[in-house]
Amino acid sequence: MMVGNVGKRDMRRPAQHHCHLLLGGTLLLVLTSAALSCPARCECSAQTKSVSCHRKRLPSIPEGVPIETRTLDLSKNKLRLITAYNFSSFLQLEDLDLSDNLISVLEPGCFHSNLALRSLNFRSNQLMLVAKGVLSGLTNLTHLDLSHNRLVILLDHAFQDLHRLTFLEVGNNQLVFISQRAFTGLLGIQSLTLERSNLTVVPTDALAHLHNLIELHMRFLSISFLKPFSFKRLTRLRHLDIDFWPLLETLPPLSLHGLNLTTLFITNTNLSAFPGLALRNLPYLTHLNLSYSRIQHIYQGELGQLPQLLELRLQGAQLLTIEPLAFVGLKSLQLLDVSQNRLDSLERGVFASADTLQRLCLGGNPLVCDCRLLWLLNSFKPPSLQILDIQPECSAPQHLLGRTLRDLKEPLVSRYMTCTKPRIGPNTTQLLMANEGQPARLSCTAEGAPRPSVVWITPHRRYITSKSSGRVEVQPDGTLEIKAAELHDSGVYLCVASNPAGNASLSASLAVKSLGTGDRFHYSNRSSNYLTDANSTWGNGTVLYNMTVPIDMKTILISAAMGCLSFLGVVVFCFLLLFAWSRGKGRHKSNFDIEYVPRKSNGAAADVAETSGPRRVNMKMI
Repeated sequence: MMVGNVGKRDMRRPAQHHCHLLLGGTLLLVLTSAALSCPARCECSAQTKSVSCHRKRLPSIPEGVPIETRTLDLSKNKLRLITAYNFSSFLQLEDLDLSDNLISVLEPGCFHSNLALRSLNFRSNQLMLVAKGVLSGLTNLTHLDLSHNRLVILLDHAFQDLHRLTFLEVGNNQLVFISQRAFTGLLGIQSLTLERSNLTVVPTDALAHLHNLIELHMRFLSISFLKPFSFKRLTRLRHLDIDFWPLLETLPPLSLHGLNLTTLFITNTNLSAFPGLALRNLPYLTHLNLSYSRIQHIYQGELGQLPQLLELRLQGAQLLTIEPLAFVGLKSLQLLDVSQNRLDSLERGVFASADTLQRLCLGGNPLVCDCRLLWLLNSFKPPSLQILDIQPECSAPQHLLGRTLRDLKEPLVSRYMTCTKPRIGPNTTQLLMANEGQPARLSCTAEGAPRPSVVWITPHRRYITSKSSGRVEVQPDGTLEIKAAELHDSGVYLCVASNPAGNASLSASLAVKSLGTGDRFHYSNRSSNYLTDANSTWGNGTVLYNMTVPIDMKTILISAAMGCLSFLGVVVFCFLLLFAWSRGKGRHKSNFDIEYVPRKSNGAAADVAETSGPRRVNMKMI
């Protein structure tokens, strides 16, 4: 019996063993099939653990996505809603692309389980609001793209859990307002893009929370003014890109104060004046681009000291003139792009040292090929300088029309690339009389090639140029106009005309006749409209080439003659007085006797009878 039982047990053991093998194989098959499963119409890669359902017209999140997926592409579908359970199973998900869908609703906590997520793309959807809590839990997210949606406002604390976010895109929305604490919690953000929205002011208070921001791109905005300290507390910002602000006309001096920028792009704006004062607060600037604006003039020393600036671009900026010494503070400048402007010349004296310049773009300008451009010819230019882009061509003189600077050689150079010294005509001293309160004009017509610049030096040693404004101005033809003459305007004025070939001068004398008291009252009411120009001094930027203040022989002779005539007039007047006195000396008495009675004294002596009589004094007139 025992033997039989043992035999039966031995027969059951193989059956149980086969049963266990069958169950294990079935379980392994199920797990393997689950691991290798892939949603219909999607492409999966087990090696990279990625699933791509790109452009499959899916109306919802497909089923069958492996839970160990790290990269999931659901772009260009018809998704409309993201719930709190759509991605709760994908704990290893690192990259999620939901761009180009119809998503308009994000439920709070919809990514609460995706702690490993690093990149999230919502580009080109229909989001109108990102509520607080929608992005909570994404503590490892580094890239977030919310561009091309319908966002109208960014609420407080919308990104508060995204401590490791480094790149944020919110451009191409309908933003009209960014709340003061919208960016609270973004401790690691390095790049922010705000473009193509309805913002009308820089969100200064919101940006102030981005202490580690390095790059800020603000493009295609309707902002017309930058208030002082517009980018306060952004001490680590290095790159600022302001592009396509058609309403921006000025850049106030303190608008960029507090920044430590190395790169500044302010392009495609309506700036009409070079923002020199605003740029002086950026000592670490290495790249500056002010292309495509309405800047016409860059005056002497306007850039200030930017010792680290390497590249300056002013392409298509409508430039007419760059004065000598305009870039005197740019001691490290290597590239200058002033192509596609209206410059007629670019003098070597513009730079602190032209030897440091390595690349120059000057094409597309109507250049006048005279002595000012000799330094750019092959035989004269610095050996390290390269002229890039379109080769600059001559628009004048007629004999050099259409020729490039690279092709100009002798004898054309010595014959046509010349300058002539200024000449002022007629070369006679002006003597002008004017009534107080009336306008006065002193003419100074100067000729030369290139056209001379005119500076007037007043009797009080003030320098009046064409850039001066107020009661005393210099007209385009060189005439000095005093809108309302005052007594202290009297004196000798000096007109100095200068160009690279030399200087010429002419003196003019002005005498202002005083008004009566009644007329002066009416004049004071009228002249109060004229303000004396505070900047009409030598520091206003006009350059006189190699000038020491000229005093010619004619001025000396006139001054000496006027002094001699005044002295002789006084001497003659004194002699006439002496002569008249001497003629009448014998007919007039020179001695006079004066008789008077002394006054009585008070006190005890008042009762004493006075015994003395009247007293007599003799005086002699001299």
